[in-house]
Amino acid sequence: MNHANRITFSALALGIAGVLAMGQAHASGFQLRESSVKNLGRSNAGSAVNNDDATVVTGNPAAMSGFDKTTVRADVTAIDLSFKFKGGGVAAAGFGPAAPALTGSDGGDAGDLTPVPNISAIFPMHGALEGLTIGASIGAPFGLKTEYEDGWVGRYHALKSEVKTVDFTLSASVKLHERFSVGGGFIYERADATLTKAIDFGTALCTGSGNPLNCFNPAFPFHPQSHDGAISIDGDSTGIGWLAGVQWQPTDSLTIGYSHRSEIDHEIEGDIDFTVPAAVQAGLGPLAAGFADGPGGADLTTPSIDTISLRYDFTDNFRLLADWQATDWSSLRTVDVRRSNGISLGAEEFDWKDTEFYSLGAEWDMNDALTLRAGFGMDETPTHDETRTPRLPDNDRKLYSIGLTWQVTDAFSVDAAFQRIEVDNPRINVVSSSGSLLVGEAEGSANLYGIAGQFKF
Repeated sequence: MNHANRITFSALALGIAGVLAMGQAHASGFQLRESSVKNLGRSNAGSAVNNDDATVVTGNPAAMSGFDKTTVRADVTAIDLSFKFKGGGVAAAGFGPAAPALTGSDGGDAGDLTPVPNISAIFPMHGALEGLTIGASIGAPFGLKTEYEDGWVGRYHALKSEVKTVDFTLSASVKLHERFSVGGGFIYERADATLTKAIDFGTALCTGSGNPLNCFNPAFPFHPQSHDGAISIDGDSTGIGWLAGVQWQPTDSLTIGYSHRSEIDHEIEGDIDFTVPAAVQAGLGPLAAGFADGPGGADLTTPSIDTISLRYDFTDNFRLLADWQATDWSSLRTVDVRRSNGISLGAEEFDWKDTEFYSLGAEWDMNDALTLRAGFGMDETPTHDETRTPRLPDNDRKLYSIGLTWQVTDAFSVDAAFQRIEVDNPRINVVSSSGSLLVGEAEGSANLYGIAGQFKF
């Protein structure tokens, strides 16, 4: 594969990887668990047994059988993400100790404040359809936004990464027994991504000149970091999936819930746009075709998710909840990118691993109007030190949460929550498609602020 094709491939592969992993700088990969502010206040403990929260349309449709009134709910969580890089590296890493150091700033704070909305509605049926409950939801299960300063030291790996997904979900549940219900749903998912990075054309041209020592020859017009260009990727896709769940209450105090969200197949289609300096355009020669704007794409599969939740009511006013969740991130192993004519540009190895998430939460009803809650969670990362990039600077994290519910009237309630996420500092040691080596450590954290309203009628 020639150098131009490697750059084209790597940029699009990272874009598609972002679409696949919209998933979370505050959950496994870049998965968003923030559909429910009640769940947020418990660090997501009890997400599949949340009987008084309409977001069970997507959390566990079987739990909808616990609703006896039409219920409409709106949640929004503002995610204040922070990622700061410390480190450096070298351009033209193939030259070893002689390679020049990378220039530029540390990139500033790559995070941003991003709102994540969710709307859910549940409709219990009556008459001949008694026991059947229908639900609908619009939400964002995956998302990512990081943006570094132009000219930063890692610009050849990442500048802007913005990924959005929107799911429309239709679910139904049936109560088979007073203590047992089942449910299922249909998911229609839309994904959009915009990703950019710089290209070190100076290195590409001096190393590709036939005499790599030209990189150190003052008379040669191209040198590492002397002629930066850029690449921008815009891609989108739609996919269809499903979810299913069960809820069982073996005793008056204990409730058990299980839900499964399926993998979703995506056929990503993207536009590749290059910015090439005029001096470089004239010197590319036969390599110019590799930097031509045009379409590209890849076939990908989003991960399946399994959740088991427990709720134990110690008294009428106090309960403990727990969650275990497994995410099949091993679906993100390899990305094979193709141009529109079917020619493959090669395969990029991401080699993500499956992850597990654990959380424990508690709720206390102070009185009929006010409920307090808190929770703690631990979340694994699917990434590896060997393949982690600054576009996806993910690592294991811990979650600390508090929240409350104010029952304003019998029909209307308001929820609020705060969550602090501490991310273990991820190490980065990776070579870009431009040949630069970036080495360092990112400091990551997030503050999440949630507000929600629910109305029953």
